[in-house]
Amino acid sequence: MLEKVVIANRGEIALRVLRACNALGIKTVAVHSTVDRNLKHVGLADESVCIGPGPSAESYLNIPAIIAAAEITDAGAIHPGYGFLSENANFAEQVEKSGFVFIGPTADVIRLMGDKVEAIRAMKAAGVPCVPGSGGPLGDDVDENIRIAREIGYPVIIKAAGGGGGRGMRVVRTEAHLANSIVMTKQEAKAAFSNDQVYMEKFLENPRHVEIQVLADGQGNAIHLGERDCSMQRRHQKVVEEAPAPGITPELRAQIGKVCVDACVRIGYRGAGTFEFLFEDGRFYFIEMNTRIQVEHPVTEMITGIDLVREQLMIASGHKLSIRQEDIVFTGHAIECRVNAEDPDTFMPSPGTVKRFEAPGGPGVRVDTHLYDGYRIPPNYDSMIGKIIVHGPDRATAIARMRMALNETVIEGVKCNIPLQQRIMADVGFQQGGQNIHYLEKRMAEQKEKEAPHA
Repeated sequence: MLEKVVIANRGEIALRVLRACNALGIKTVAVHSTVDRNLKHVGLADESVCIGPGPSAESYLNIPAIIAAAEITDAGAIHPGYGFLSENANFAEQVEKSGFVFIGPTADVIRLMGDKVEAIRAMKAAGVPCVPGSGGPLGDDVDENIRIAREIGYPVIIKAAGGGGGRGMRVVRTEAHLANSIVMTKQEAKAAFSNDQVYMEKFLENPRHVEIQVLADGQGNAIHLGERDCSMQRRHQKVVEEAPAPGITPELRAQIGKVCVDACVRIGYRGAGTFEFLFEDGRFYFIEMNTRIQVEHPVTEMITGIDLVREQLMIASGHKLSIRQEDIVFTGHAIECRVNAEDPDTFMPSPGTVKRFEAPGGPGVRVDTHLYDGYRIPPNYDSMIGKIIVHGPDRATAIARMRMALNETVIEGVKCNIPLQQRIMADVGFQQGGQNIHYLEKRMAEQKEKEAPHA
């Protein structure tokens, strides 16, 4: 078993990793920026090291500082959490070269799956269903690009090979706009990701976002833990996640799960990972693989009883998977609402001091957060301040429990998005289940139009 782990992250995921380490008797080192001295996990860790000032580029993205923290504390491994350096192949490589264990896949696998073009090629070779597309980066031959688009069929979407988080993509509905759209997306990709490669895919009009959670030990063993529906999105950012996905049959789950498991074995995957799909008309289309723990991992934990972060630590310690596919039993339904410090209408971030915080409780309620009375939310980082997760014997019960949990939550001193989450839980379409990725933004636009003053 690993003896000491550096937690190279902040906020709720850092606290989540610390708790998993504590449960296994692993000592912890919290690295933090100057503005994060008062984070909850920093006070609870066995040791802490300040790695730089507030801006993430000078602290949580500072690879030499994080590796130096591992060296001076005599740690054996580094857990990257999610975001920041969690999918940075260069970081994983430098961690391993410095003699530490990177808690995640190898640098080569991260690099492979981080390049969307290469990832799609690898998944096609592994038999994973993919969206019809160019099959590689687009060149500068306008006629050839027009031919590819005609073959795929409009509308198409141009995507940055190194993109992510909803950035670096443009929908093209007519041939007249194709060439210019490719040029513009290339320019954006170069500026945002230092990689101007773009590729083309069929644009699915009304898909759902359904993803498969996997665990693999890098020793030839892999399992899947079912699917999550993350279709409630705003600007390609997930707002609500649930498991299992409404309408996915056990047969379809087993079929796509096996495909993902086989792909993990084929590429030599190690750790926790997620295959993200667009799901339309009963078919799955691979879009990308996240080579890390996900924000929404708790809903999978709630329906399977498997501690995913514990499994990450066990795998990183060199253990083979102790869980077989037949051991996984799916029980009930779970929903997660992300809680962000932002205006629920304008979505402007709302940093500041939390004057009062009261977490909800009751049967089946879990809260993952680093908040406490008097905590000051800095303006330097993502606005997510926690997650409310509920579990129930069925989806209707889970929704009812979430509505109660949201009503019970008290956050004063800063604005938060709980009013938006309450509207989602009360929405008839959401309650019916199975809505597509455009549903939330459409409903929000309708609400705004209804509330707008009319002349």
